[in-house]
Amino acid sequence: MRLILFGAPGVGKGTQAKILSEKLNIPHISTGDILRQAVKDQTEMGKKAQEIMNNGDLVPDDIMIGIIKDRLGKSDCTNGFILDGFPRTEIQAKTLDKVMTNSFSIVNIYADEEEIIKRLNNRRACKECGKIFTLEEIQGLNYCPNCNAEKSFYLRDDDKEDVIRNRLKVFNNLTIPVLNYYKNNRKIVNVNGIGRVEEVNNLILQELKK
Repeated sequence: MRLILFGAPGVGKGTQAKILSEKLNIPHISTGDILRQAVKDQTEMGKKAQEIMNNGDLVPDDIMIGIIKDRLGKSDCTNGFILDGFPRTEIQAKTLDKVMTNSFSIVNIYADEEEIIKRLNNRRACKECGKIFTLEEIQGLNYCPNCNAEKSFYLRDDDKEDVIRNRLKVFNNLTIPVLNYYKNNRKIVNVNGIGRVEEVNNLILQELKK
C-alpha cells in the first residue's frame, strides 16, 4: 500500500502515520523528521533548511524532491510506504507522479485552524531525542520519558503561534492546490482529525478499505 498523508501542520499526520506504519508494516517517511535530523547534524542541507523552517516557510522544491527521490529508492519501500509532508506544492506533486508509476491513495486529515494552533502550542519537544509530547503527558516531569534527559523540554520555533499562523497561511496558499490537483486522478480519503487518536486511525483504515 502506498499512502500520502495530507493535511495542515498540527493536524495529526505524524501520529497517524506512525500507527499506520506499524499496522500496515510499511515505512513512515516524514520529511519533517528528515529535515530536523539534518538540522541537528548541521549538514549542508540542514543549515539551508533551518532558517526557512524557523520562519514557518516551505523548504525549496529542489531540496525536498532530492530527499524523497533518494528515500523512495531504498529497498524497504518496495512493498509500500507512507509519505508524511510531501508533496506540498504542485511542482512536487507532478514530480512525484513521474517518480511513482504505481497507484497510491491520499488520506486528507482536516481540522479547524484554531484547534490546530491550540494543539501545536500545547506541544513540547525533547532537546536530546526530539520526541514530542503534550503538556499533559509531561506534567510534573523534569526528565524525558523517552530518553531520560533532564530539563530538556522546549517549545520548537515552528510551534510558536506566530509561526504556526504563517505555516497555515503557506499551507492554504501552496498546499491546498495539491489536493485539487489530485482530485480527478487519485483516491482521496477525507477524515476529520479531531477526536481520539485511535478513533481517527480506525476511520482512516475503514475508508481505505472502501
